[in-house]
Amino acid sequence: MIHNRKKIYAASVMLVSLMVFSVGEITAQESAKKEVVISKDLKWSERMALSIIKRAPKAWQIDNNEKPKWDYKLGLVTMSFEELYKKTKNPVYANYVNEYGETVINSSGEIMNYKLEDYNIDNVNAGKILFDLYKRTKDKRYLIAMQTLRKQLETHPRTNSGGFWHKKIYPYQMWLDGLYMGTPFYARYSTEFNKGKDFDDIAKQFEQIHLHTIDKNTGLLFHAWDESKQMPWANKETGTSPNFWSRSIGWYMMALVDVLDYMPKNHPKRKELIQYLNEISAAVAKYQDPSGLWYQVTDSAAKEGNYLEASGSEMFVYAFAKGVKKGYLPSQYKKLAEKGFDGLLNKLITVDPDGEIHITQVCASAGLGGNPYRDGSYEYYIKEKIKIDNSHGLGPFILAALELEK
Repeated sequence: MIHNRKKIYAASVMLVSLMVFSVGEITAQESAKKEVVISKDLKWSERMALSIIKRAPKAWQIDNNEKPKWDYKLGLVTMSFEELYKKTKNPVYANYVNEYGETVINSSGEIMNYKLEDYNIDNVNAGKILFDLYKRTKDKRYLIAMQTLRKQLETHPRTNSGGFWHKKIYPYQMWLDGLYMGTPFYARYSTEFNKGKDFDDIAKQFEQIHLHTIDKNTGLLFHAWDESKQMPWANKETGTSPNFWSRSIGWYMMALVDVLDYMPKNHPKRKELIQYLNEISAAVAKYQDPSGLWYQVTDSAAKEGNYLEASGSEMFVYAFAKGVKKGYLPSQYKKLAEKGFDGLLNKLITVDPDGEIHITQVCASAGLGGNPYRDGSYEYYIKEKIKIDNSHGLGPFILAALELEK
């Protein structure tokens, strides 16, 4: 009987401790939200970052996630925090990334909820934060995780022409999104650990996408290409999906300017990638709205239901601004970038009385195929959920603001 009482007492203490811990954690989160002060004198890049921290004291909580996960969207946001830290040297931003890294990669270097055999190119994107985490902390877990992601690329399935499939569950398909998910990580890894030997293969990814998705009438790129031409969404002659989605073109343009950071100046394919950037930039510029922004379906401004979309607009602004700064694009694109950023501030940014800022009109997600089936029609793109403060609109806003020093 005494033994049972002891057991009951111990269980009660444990339960109370857990309750205290849970309450303590909630209190800590609430106080963190209250403590974040967002001055209107700060640049827009920091105002957005501090607003994100206020809403989500831990990076994995962005998008109202209920538990931590390794995720390309969280990788996009934390990578923008890395760039912000480099610019400001404010440890708040580095610590935000550090905490995410420690949460989703264990001490043995295993990545949370990651399976190499899924061959999902999206899963490579968050790996971009690992280079700086490893340099900053010297923690081997980040090196091991980088090596794991690089190993995925070694055996990742490819089209017959050499392009990475978007995912194993989407055989023979290349999506514009996948260029951003995979190639900047591939390029930096090659530069830092592989003596730059992979750039022919990296260039091939862009060559394949450019060759198979470009529309000769508009100069824009279709969202995806199915080499097998078997998917119901695929054009039976070309294999392309039927519409232009601004964010997918934005992913492609960001991939170009970011890969060029690492591509050797004497590499024979470098000029080709710069040419691709110039061609797509000229095409995209034609569809910039008088507001400075771009529509969800890029070429269909006047069509019913289309709307000015935040994330694609931010990505175009980033690519234009960085392209000019690095000397890849003519100087007039800086003005287009400025106009685009002003459009974001005038049309899509809202500011709370306490200084917290929000980005509106972000397409939450869009893709092709899958279950429920996504047919790539105009109606499909305009009917996907539109959200406020969705992660797709957070990271690119910070990156665009940093490039324009706003």
